Amino acid sequence: MSVRLDKWLWCVRIYKTRASANEACATGRVRVNDESAKPATKLKLGDSVTVRRKDRTVIVEVLQLLEKRVGAALAAEAVIDKSPPAPERTRPGKAVFDAQDGHRERGAGRPTKRDRREIEKFRRSRGG
Repeated sequence: MSVRLDKWLWCVRIYKTRASANEACATGRVRVNDESAKPATKLKLGDSVTVRRKDRTVIVEVLQLLEKRVGAALAAEAVIDKSPPAPERTRPGKAVFDAQDGHRERGAGRPTKRDRREIEKFRRSRGG
C-alpha cells in the first residue's frame, strides 16, 4: 500500500491544509529519502521525509500510511520525529531593562508597565 505525499503531510499535521502541503512539494521544500519529491510521490513505510520550513527543518520517518486526517495523538504515533531541536524563541513581551546595571537596550522604545516597575524597583534599591 502507498499514499500520496501531499495527502500524508496533511494527515499527520505537518501542514494545516492539503493545498499548502501540495505547494511545498511543488516548490521543492519537501524531500523523500533525500530526493526531491512531487505532491503525487507515493510514500511507503520506512521512508524518510524532510520538510524545510521558514524557521527550521522537520525530518520524520513514516510509521503509518494514513489516508484521512487524524487527531494529534494518532498523528504523533504515525511518525518518528528525527528533527534537530527547534531554535529558542524570544517572547515579544520580554523585559528589556537590565536590573544588574540599570540600563535599557538602546532603541527599545517606550518602556512597558513591567519595565517601568523594574526601573522604579531598581531606583528604590539604589536609594534614588
